[in-house]
Amino acid sequence: MKIQPLADRIMVKVLEAKEKTKGGIVLPDSAQEKPQEAEVIAVGKGKVSDDGKAIAPEVKAGDKVLFGKYSGTEITVDENDYLILKEEDILAIVK
Repeated sequence: MKIQPLADRIMVKVLEAKEKTKGGIVLPDSAQEKPQEAEVIAVGKGKVSDDGKAIAPEVKAGDKVLFGKYSGTEITVDENDYLILKEEDILAIVK
């Protein structure tokens, strides 16, 4: 099944949480923070301004992004978990 986000919505695949700290300490599942980094899978056509012009999204498929901790809606497609976010929920593109 294919999913195409509408308007300013973006579909991302959340990257795995880090299992070790920089110092090498292994974190149990209960101590790991909810991941906030994801890869963009699909992008909607963009937001429509008040005067009717389309504003293209700043991100594209393949970008790695940072998003707010409790942002978006979780969905499952073909046994894979994804998150659908509004473009405004994306904080930064990781380069």
